[in-house]
Amino acid sequence: MKFKKVILASHGTAGARAAEQYALDLCLETGAGLHQLLVVPDFWKGMMGDDWLNNSVTQSRFGDYVESQLAREAADELDRLTKTCEEAGASFTNTVRLGKPAAILADQVEKGGFDLAVIGSPRPKGVAGYRSRMDLEMLTRTLNIPLIIVPYPIL
Repeated sequence: MKFKKVILASHGTAGARAAEQYALDLCLETGAGLHQLLVVPDFWKGMMGDDWLNNSVTQSRFGDYVESQLAREAADELDRLTKTCEEAGASFTNTVRLGKPAAILADQVEKGGFDLAVIGSPRPKGVAGYRSRMDLEMLTRTLNIPLIIVPYPIL
């Protein structure tokens, strides 16, 4: 198959990095452009700490801190993959969105003219970290392009 535009849902975990490498190799092989979609799950949106912070000023400061930390981490991830793609000579763009990962990916695919979507597989049981679950059932019903789910790297 010939691809012109590949979308990669990636956020820097080990599984996402395996998907990044697969997508980058595929783009280099086919000459396709690579677009990274980094979704900050919307559960962070309401993270105000109001269950343990006792006044609105402290809650607001904490909320600002969480938002700035998330923005910094997202920028670091975008910079890392941008540098990797530049060094490899791959065409690369990116987008950051806040929301439900599968819904945002489906929306981007619908609007972006992509030929292929690439994601990492879910983290295996026993591997530490938050599971911001990608709704695979929704994706397989919604996407009108091929979806590749790259296996989690063997530890």
